[in-house]
Amino acid sequence: MKAVILCGGKGTRIRDAAESLPKPLIPIGGKPIIWHIMKYYAKFGIKDFVLCLGYKGELFKDFFLNYHSMVYDFTINIGKPHEIVYHHPFEESDWNITLVNTGENTMTGARLRKVRHHLEGEDRFCLTYGDGLADVNLKKVIETHDAAGKTITLTAVHACGRFGEIRVNEGLVKQFNEKPPKSKERINGGYMVIDNARIWDHIGPEDDIVLETDVLEPVCARNELAAYKHNGFWQCMDSPRELEYLNNLWDAGEAPWK
Repeated sequence: MKAVILCGGKGTRIRDAAESLPKPLIPIGGKPIIWHIMKYYAKFGIKDFVLCLGYKGELFKDFFLNYHSMVYDFTINIGKPHEIVYHHPFEESDWNITLVNTGENTMTGARLRKVRHHLEGEDRFCLTYGDGLADVNLKKVIETHDAAGKTITLTAVHACGRFGEIRVNEGLVKQFNEKPPKSKERINGGYMVIDNARIWDHIGPEDDIVLETDVLEPVCARNELAAYKHNGFWQCMDSPRELEYLNNLWDAGEAPWK
């Protein structure tokens, strides 16, 4: 299978943490968050990636064109610049990565349409965002999709408790829970599986097609949107606080996605 990763957004909510980088290239434990996402897919045997680039797409190209020097420690003799000794085995030697410029201002659904020709021959493919980490069982997500026989299967996760929750009855607060670790409600956590034959009927030619409102909502209305319920770890990186949280998990050796 191929995994499509949406990497084109500007990440305005986290801009203060990394002004010069697109969000998927912001480092967690010294490696870009997109690297962590790709490593996680590779754990399940999915090593063929299509990256939908937009904002500062040239930085993604620079990273992957210089991947070994970006990721691994190495020794170089200045007098023999082509004789580089890397100090780790290349664990990602079987990755295949296609980088596609999909437009700086293109919306998420249109970005997907612009990589359609790179998905020819695939019965189904994976799709996720370039800013969310999880320990979801991707094998079970795929099995759920195949069993459901629907156009799209998304991973339904518990929303992070960003805000305090209260329960009000007859004008009085009956329960106060300051920023619970998980909300009772679920949201789309990405890590989707999509039927390659049917999805394109839902994506028009315009560049302002939004995946969530223009694709997922109509697919849901037609009863063609399945869900895999994931109760484990999931965390997006939308704010400096969430960036710090993910880095702390990695530094402490407690990253569930590792």
